[in-house]
Amino acid sequence: AHLFTLLFLAAWEAASLVAPSYLLPSPVQVAMRLWAFVQSPRDMGHLGASLFHVGAAIAISFVIGSLLALIPYYIPMLRLAIERRVGPFLNSFSAIGWTLLSIMWFGVTPLTVIFAISAVLVPFALVNMSAGLANVDAEIMEMAGSFTRGRWRIFRLVIVPSLYPFIFATLRIMFGVAWKVTLTAELFGGNSGLGYMINLSRQEFDTATIFAAIVLIIAFVHGVDRYVLGPLQGSVSRHYAG
Repeated sequence: AHLFTLLFLAAWEAASLVAPSYLLPSPVQVAMRLWAFVQSPRDMGHLGASLFHVGAAIAISFVIGSLLALIPYYIPMLRLAIERRVGPFLNSFSAIGWTLLSIMWFGVTPLTVIFAISAVLVPFALVNMSAGLANVDAEIMEMAGSFTRGRWRIFRLVIVPSLYPFIFATLRIMFGVAWKVTLTAELFGGNSGLGYMINLSRQEFDTATIFAAIVLIIAFVHGVDRYVLGPLQGSVSRHYAG
């Protein structure tokens, strides 16, 4: 893996010697811009805005998707409406479509970005949480029913712990997808964030900033997924997965 990385950097450096810097900056130029990025309060403010957009959208979409998954679990007569109408509609509508609609509804504001990201992420929560509810052990539910008739008590003490592996898997997937959608939403409908910053850099042919932002996003997403979400999901799966 390290050899591949070195070969990639060498090929990048060689290509940057041929191409103009405004088309392909060298790794050294990108590294210098990345260092300037983390030292700039303005640039870090855009990173903070993107983090806020992603965090808020994940929280909102997870709650909405989970509620949509719980509705047919407790009200079976609505199963077809959720699975064959709401689910397919949310799955097939594109991120660009949601972004353009949200611009028309809310203008160029953070709400536009959060709405667009949330709309794209809801199907991930809906599908994964529905799969989790379908895999709840029927024998455990029967045993829980013999101890109490309280639905809230059964939900809190039996169903939610059974869903822990699916919850963390869902959050892990949503975190990766959210960053892809965030850049698009901020590019078209945001007034802050890394996507907005990339759009300004594109207009000024500041390719080094675009590369620096991309490297920062890749490093951040990979680091959080590998060292935070991945271990948490593995730990929860060992304790709660069947």
